[in-house]
Amino acid sequence: MHVPDGFFNAATSVSAGVVAAAGVAVCLRGAKRELDDRTAPMAGLVAAFIFAVQMLNFPVAAGTSGHLLGGALAAILVGPYTGVLCMAVVLLVQCVFFADGGVTALGINVLIMGVVTVLVGWGVFRLVTRAVRSRAGVSTGAFLAALVSVPVSALVFSALFAVGGTAPVDAAAVAAAMGGVHVLIGIGEALITTATVGAVLAVRPDLVYGARGLSAPLVLKGADGATSTVAAPAAADRQAAGGVRPFLIGGIGVTLLLAGVVSFFASSDPDGLEAVAEDKGFLGQATDHPLGSWALADYGDVGGVPVGVAGPRRRGHHAGGGGGHRLRRAPQG
Repeated sequence: MHVPDGFFNAATSVSAGVVAAAGVAVCLRGAKRELDDRTAPMAGLVAAFIFAVQMLNFPVAAGTSGHLLGGALAAILVGPYTGVLCMAVVLLVQCVFFADGGVTALGINVLIMGVVTVLVGWGVFRLVTRAVRSRAGVSTGAFLAALVSVPVSALVFSALFAVGGTAPVDAAAVAAAMGGVHVLIGIGEALITTATVGAVLAVRPDLVYGARGLSAPLVLKGADGATSTVAAPAAADRQAAGGVRPFLIGGIGVTLLLAGVVSFFASSDPDGLEAVAEDKGFLGQATDHPLGSWALADYGDVGGVPVGVAGPRRRGHHAGGGGGHRLRRAPQG
């Protein structure tokens, strides 16, 4: 769902940018309460993992694909404040280094793909885990959080486009189309998020921020029959689990495998936003990225630089070319 330059007028782009910047500023302060020296490297791993998985487009309908957005996943693994920062870093790197997502639309992308998905995903997740305080609750919460966050972000895009879009289109029709296709994308997001959270829970449950405090208290019974409860020994569990370095090394290996090998099998169909934009007649509003001609643009496709494999797979796919416009991106969604 990377929004290109040209879809929104200046006022909407600036306003969204201000809101996104304010959200990031708040999260910079809040993240200090979520991570410590031992778990801080998880934030970098989560950002890298989301960047890699965003290259893995999966088909959702005839001629349309989607990919992980990652907001709900980031919030569950490292916390909502840190999750927003992870998403903002991913989107900034994609925009500046790979011409993926418009420069003037960076604030919009951070808002709808970062802030909205994290807040909605975390809210849904907390509702579920407060009702079901167990690993099953974490898995169920992860699935529903991801499932809901994607179409909500698509509807926020639609609302912004109704206010400040550069094409005179039927806002209700755009919202219906965006919501519909992103429900399907949300199902894929939910499956990926649940699988990832489940894998980390199985290996290092202490590194899942959303699972903290969910262990049931220990009930101690004395010789006289009296009972008392004590908190679960989370610190002991963490010590028994060992250092975080082996987990990080394994996570980096999985990330490289996804970006360098699995992405060969990604769908090359247009993403949900691009398909809707083409169908509703506003795809032509997209303008060329200011950095679209440099070597790493389109994930190395422009300069023949082998940045992963997603870029070369997308050559010539996006709309435009010649005197037209291109939505320069490899990971689509």
